[in-house]
Parts: sequence; C-alpha cells; structure tokens
Amino acid sequence: MLNFGLSDEQRALVDVAKRFARERIIPIAAECDRESRFPKEIFVAAHELGLVNMTVPAAYGGAGMGELDNALIAEQLAYACTGIQTSLLANSLALTPIKLGGNEEQKKKYLGMLTAEPLFASYCTTEPSGGSDVAGLKTTFKAHGDEYVLNGEKSWITNASFASFYVVFATSDPSKRHRGIGAFIVDRESPGLRVGKHEDKLGQRASDTAAVHFEEVKVPKANLLAVEGEGFKLAMETFNQTRPDIGAMATGLMQRCLDISVAYAKERKTFGVPISEHQLVQAMLAEMAIGAEATRLLYQKAAWNLDNGVRDPIVSSFAKAFGADKAMQSAIDAVQVFGGNGYVKDYPPEKLMRDAKVLQIYEGTSQIQRLVIARALVK
Repeated sequence: MLNFGLSDEQRALVDVAKRFARERIIPIAAECDRESRFPKEIFVAAHELGLVNMTVPAAYGGAGMGELDNALIAEQLAYACTGIQTSLLANSLALTPIKLGGNEEQKKKYLGMLTAEPLFASYCTTEPSGGSDVAGLKTTFKAHGDEYVLNGEKSWITNASFASFYVVFATSDPSKRHRGIGAFIVDRESPGLRVGKHEDKLGQRASDTAAVHFEEVKVPKANLLAVEGEGFKLAMETFNQTRPDIGAMATGLMQRCLDISVAYAKERKTFGVPISEHQLVQAMLAEMAIGAEATRLLYQKAAWNLDNGVRDPIVSSFAKAFGADKAMQSAIDAVQVFGGNGYVKDYPPEKLMRDAKVLQIYEGTSQIQRLVIARALVK
C-alpha cells in the first residue's frame, strides 16, 4: 500500500532543519552572497545538531540515517540558501564513495573524522577539460613502490579551500577511458597538493568553490579506494545516490520562490487590485506550485528507492533534470512577479535566479540527465 506520509522521526527532523534554516541561514544569506563567503560557524552549528554527515553508519560515529532523511534536510536548508546548503551537505558527496567502496580501515578513519569533528571533505571528478565526461579524465596515477603518484588538476570543487581530505578520481591512461579510472583518498597535507583561488561565481556564491592541483602527489596504497577500471563505476553510483539531493535542493528553492511570490502578489497593487488577482500572475504561481510538488515526489521516490534497495538510477535522473529545470523557471517567474523589484538585490528573487542556474549544470547537466534517461529507455 502506498504511503506518502513521513514518520514521526522524519517530521521532527524536518522541523529542526526548518527552524535552523530560517533562524540561522536566512538572516545572513544575502550578506554571504555579496561577500562570496561561506559561514563556517553555520557548519559548526549544523554539525552539533546532527544535520550533516547524516548517512554515516552508526559504527563510524554517524546517525546511520537514510538517503530520504538526508534529502528532506537538503530541501529545508536549500529553502534558506542553496549556496550555504551546498557547502553544508557537500560532505555527503565525498563520504558516499567511501561508504560504497571503502574498506573497514578507511571507513573507520575517514568517516570517523567527519563525525568526530566539524571537518570538510571534497569530491574530485570534474576537470578543466570536461565535467560530465567523467570517462575522459586527464588526471593520472601511476604505481610507485608502496605508493601511487597523482598528477593533474580538478576544477569547481566544493569546499576545496576547507577540506581535510579529498576523494580523487584519476586514470592510469586517458586513452583507456572508463577502463583506466581508479579512486583515491588524498590527505590535505600531502606534498604537491595545492588548492587554487576561490571562484567568483554567478550564483551560490556563499559556497566555497576552487580548483585542486596535484603535482607528483604521493598517496599510500592504503588509500586506494577503487582499483583501475572500478573507479568509473564508483563515481556513477555515487552520483546515483546524491542526485536526489539536487532534486531536494531544487524543491527548496522553488518553495521559497512560491512563498515569496504569493506574499508579494497579495501586497503589490496595480490597476487598483492586488496583482494576485491578475490571471497571468496566478498562472505563474500555479506553475511554481506544480513544479515544487512534482519534484518533491520525484526526489522522495528516488531517495526511497535507494533506502529500500531498489536499483533504478533513471528515477534519480528524473528528479535531477526535472527539478533543476523547473527551479530555474520558477526563479525567473519570481523575478517577473516582483517586476522591477525582482531585478535588484534588495529583494530575494534576483539571488534565487542566480542560485538556480547551477542546478542545471553540476552533478551532470540537464542535457546529460536526458541522455542517461534515453539510453535506459532504449536498452
């Protein structure tokens, strides 16, 4: 029997995240956006509340919660600011391949680090020469005695400036494509590892983003996460597990667009009546509501599948592609509802529109999601 309700525990979790988002994040979001600054004190507070690293198993100090729990939190935090939310929950992207492919020693050390203290970790696949083409990596590794040596560059890495360690995907030979890819856990203090400048972005400016350079970086064999030929599969399964979070982020942003647009439309008057009485404004509000509710159902189904062992990656792509595109349109419509006020930084829609765009780009563009979906359909 279908059940669309949340458990009592999940409702309590949502309430905590909702209160945290509204009381701690919304008041500082615009300032952090202007300054292109991630408020690390917010991460410390979220860590204390258990709102980060939620899916780490209890054996390694985590709450052992499911992907749906994590996505529910993502929606609430994204309502306040998707930039801050992206950095708050980016550890999930780095810890997932360790959960999936790590040995017991790696899990104890690195997952335990994240739960014991408010530390950051980064996930490194994207490179200057390509993002969605994961099989086309140029960063290389070679075995050298009891170590591997990494050379190359990763770009657009969330929390790169703060990370204590990085999960890095590299290839033994770029011509091998997916067959040459392995994965490694690389400690921040490794000689030859250098973090680039903080990127000055269009949107989600409160999230730290930077390049990571590897020049003859030595990685002990104990930190091998996926052997040559298995790294690509690990990266793809990681994205499958984290894409529902992008749908949840999109939902949070859409809900914010809807809430502020409804409130503004009821107050703003033209032609002697509130603009909420104009049918074309009503149509935009209705589309925002449809998009938010449909994406909410999609991301929750995708996350539920993961928690219940249902192998159906196409649903994660549904949630990511549909949610990202609808979030962008909802933000554009919010600007339209606000009119001239929507085009200035004194009102929220301008930031929401800038923040929404990258949802269509990172963790696989909207176009790539459609290729994933189409290929699954024609198999």
